[in-house]
Amino acid sequence: MSDPSLKTCTAFIGYRLLLTGTLPDVALAVRQSTGVADTVLVFDDVTGRIVDLDLRGSDAEILDRISQPPAPCEGRYRPKNDAVSDPRGSDEAQGLKIRGRPKLGVVAREVTLLPRQWEWLTSQPGGASATLRRLVDEARKTTSPRQQRRAAQEAAYHFMQAIAGDLPGYEEATRALFADDRPALEQRIAAWPEDIRTYALRLAFRAGENQNA
Repeated sequence: MSDPSLKTCTAFIGYRLLLTGTLPDVALAVRQSTGVADTVLVFDDVTGRIVDLDLRGSDAEILDRISQPPAPCEGRYRPKNDAVSDPRGSDEAQGLKIRGRPKLGVVAREVTLLPRQWEWLTSQPGGASATLRRLVDEARKTTSPRQQRRAAQEAAYHFMQAIAGDLPGYEEATRALFADDRPALEQRIAAWPEDIRTYALRLAFRAGENQNA
């Protein structure tokens, strides 16, 4: 997802659901809850991973930070003909200098490939960047049901590991999760707090549908 502010997340205060919504809405709700005795955790609704929030400053400053694209990752190889830039001189071609076009959701990052792979990319119509975007979009559309199920299981596992590791039946629940045995999973987590149980099942059996969103 190119715009971080469109990410949907879910926040918990202890074992109680605080809010499910876009990242800005959740961040402000978490800010307002500061000072509560229980730990507040925010989870990505697609991956189930914890989302780190910087809640310093005013609401406007928090929202401004959330809207910024992720920091670029450094790679280990750059082809001599500079596949990230393009001799035709477009804005995207100057990706290394301006780090993409954030206003349009385009973010420049380093990609590590073999020289022959760079050669193939740069020979494609539109250049390397356009080809990579097209390949990624096509791959997202053709994700197999098996891959979707695995992604859903991983999302639920990340959530359960972060918040439910000390709850009864946790080990048995994770085994049932990866065995794709919903009845067994529901049985193992029946004694868990309702909000935790509901969200874990939501991730385990519906997160895969969001992968192509």
